[in-house]
Amino acid sequence: MRVERFIAKRIGGIGNRSFSGMIAKIAIAAVALSMMVMIITTNVITGFKNQISNKVFDFWGHIHVSSGLASDSFEAVPFDYDQHLVDTIASADRITYQRPPTIADPELLMPTRTSQGGVTRVDPFIITSGILSDNDLFEAILLKGSAPDSNQEELTNFLVAGQLIDYPQDKASRDILVSSMIARRMRLNVDDRLIINFIVDGDPIKRAFRVSGIYKTGLGEYDRRFVIVDMRILQDVLGWTTNQISGLEIHLDEWQDMDVFTEYIYFELLPGRLYAESARQKFYQIFEWLELQNINERVLIILMVLVAMINMITALMIFVLERTKMIGILKALGTKNWTIRQIFLYHALRIIAYGMIIGNALALLFCYVQMQTGILKLSEADYYLDRVPIEFNWMSMLLINAGTIVIVLLFLIVPTRIISGISPVKTIQFK
Repeated sequence: MRVERFIAKRIGGIGNRSFSGMIAKIAIAAVALSMMVMIITTNVITGFKNQISNKVFDFWGHIHVSSGLASDSFEAVPFDYDQHLVDTIASADRITYQRPPTIADPELLMPTRTSQGGVTRVDPFIITSGILSDNDLFEAILLKGSAPDSNQEELTNFLVAGQLIDYPQDKASRDILVSSMIARRMRLNVDDRLIINFIVDGDPIKRAFRVSGIYKTGLGEYDRRFVIVDMRILQDVLGWTTNQISGLEIHLDEWQDMDVFTEYIYFELLPGRLYAESARQKFYQIFEWLELQNINERVLIILMVLVAMINMITALMIFVLERTKMIGILKALGTKNWTIRQIFLYHALRIIAYGMIIGNALALLFCYVQMQTGILKLSEADYYLDRVPIEFNWMSMLLINAGTIVIVLLFLIVPTRIISGISPVKTIQFK
């Protein structure tokens, strides 16, 4: 064992009742608290981003293809379903793509990007507006019509009562999925009958439906307005052919590929009359809110590192001042300044290590309890979730631990410079 580590271990004092032992315990507690807050923060923010993003993607997919006339709204503008185009998009696997220069800036060279995965499926849909009526109650809604062969697996995650729409092969289904918010306002239950009123070219049209199920996404923007029906009944109401739709919903293997696939599909695959936009572009308010959480995470982590660093600097200076006589004796014996400084840095490292171990253990325990019990609740109307979400981000946790120990130790080198100014003659004579 090196002499620096040996002396650091002997003067540790963490377990004794001396003044320096009390200071060491306070420093350990400060580091542990900082580590606990940082790890909980990064796991909570990861949970928020993933769970809310997944809700959006499960309900809407990752990319929408629609008529350019309807790109910024939910207006039903038809275009013909092109099976060859759908097959081409659906077959897109891992791609490397460079967006072409724009007309506004033809000299701009865009970066080449590679996707992590490919397209999983493409589903057609129709969206139009209507008025839901039940006795003397009325509600303005948007209807999302899905195709009989669309994958409804994601909707199962949102179902709170009843069942998904049953699509018969020979005719359009009269089943309807309503949100729990609409069901509560309209006093609807599973198997209830209701009427939806449409206005098409100035003429009123009515259709009767049966509530097959009630869903809840927790995203107020959707739950307030959307119901889900068979696409074929909307084609009939709007007077469209069975080949006309208002959009394509594209699902990807990895949500991180949205931007590169949106550009690839728009510039390389779509005809001029169609437009592609990612879920991030279409529902930018939600994703901007999630980006704000990243800023909150960074600010909180910086503050917690500063707390740990200031506490350790204070503790280290107290240790140095308390061991002034020992420093003078070591200097009188010919010990170099850097060697003495290493003694105190090793001592600080032990304190940081104890604090990090305790902080990590407490943070993981808290996260596990929250995941199992959901004891901390949230207002779903404000946060899109009914409980504090936790998802372990092991890479971020590793970086937090490594970054904390490196940054704190680097800053601790500065206060140990006071050791160089300690005179062995004065300290040995000191009583």
